[in-house]
Amino acid sequence: MNFSADTRFHRQLFLFNGLLPVLLILIDGWRGKLGANPVEFVTRATGVLTLVFLFLTLLVTPLRKIYGWNWLLKQRRLLGLYAFFYGLVHLMTYLAYDRDWQLQTVIGDVYKRPFIAIGMFSFLLMVPLAVTSTNAMIKKLGGPRWAQLHRLTYYITMGGVLHYWIIVKSDVTYPFLFALVLALLLGYRAVMAIKKARGAAAPRAS
Repeated sequence: MNFSADTRFHRQLFLFNGLLPVLLILIDGWRGKLGANPVEFVTRATGVLTLVFLFLTLLVTPLRKIYGWNWLLKQRRLLGLYAFFYGLVHLMTYLAYDRDWQLQTVIGDVYKRPFIAIGMFSFLLMVPLAVTSTNAMIKKLGGPRWAQLHRLTYYITMGGVLHYWIIVKSDVTYPFLFALVLALLLGYRAVMAIKKARGAAAPRAS
């Protein structure tokens, strides 16, 4: 079997693995294995999962360029949708258990706790990306405009890392690792952009 060409296989693989974390959380919740504070566990877990899928989305380009794994490109939108899904669950958990669905209190909480403001803003930036994830929207926007819009992923991921960093306060080991990987991913893109610009300028100079 040629796995690199088997789009259906890759789709099913990504679908299953993307849903696996939430299935495990549901099973552990049903068994009462989410620890002393299940709400905090779900909130933290879904927040981290949102970051993980954002990072996987950003990882597609370097893996495709370095190793020639072009098949990953067809799964990037699915990874982005999983990031949105876990971000939505993260938000719903906060609204349900922290705010008791009293939406009018969210505004005050945003002012009092900066990490809430950063998280909210980052999630709001994810909404247009999720809405425009269909083939019809790509066709309507056009490839270049769609790609430009989806560069918001960089800012969303930076906001997510900062949101996580402020929350943990003392032990910033995991946020630091996320920040380090993000710096590498964005640095790779910056280097590639510089090389591309130099390559385009070289023929004109000669």
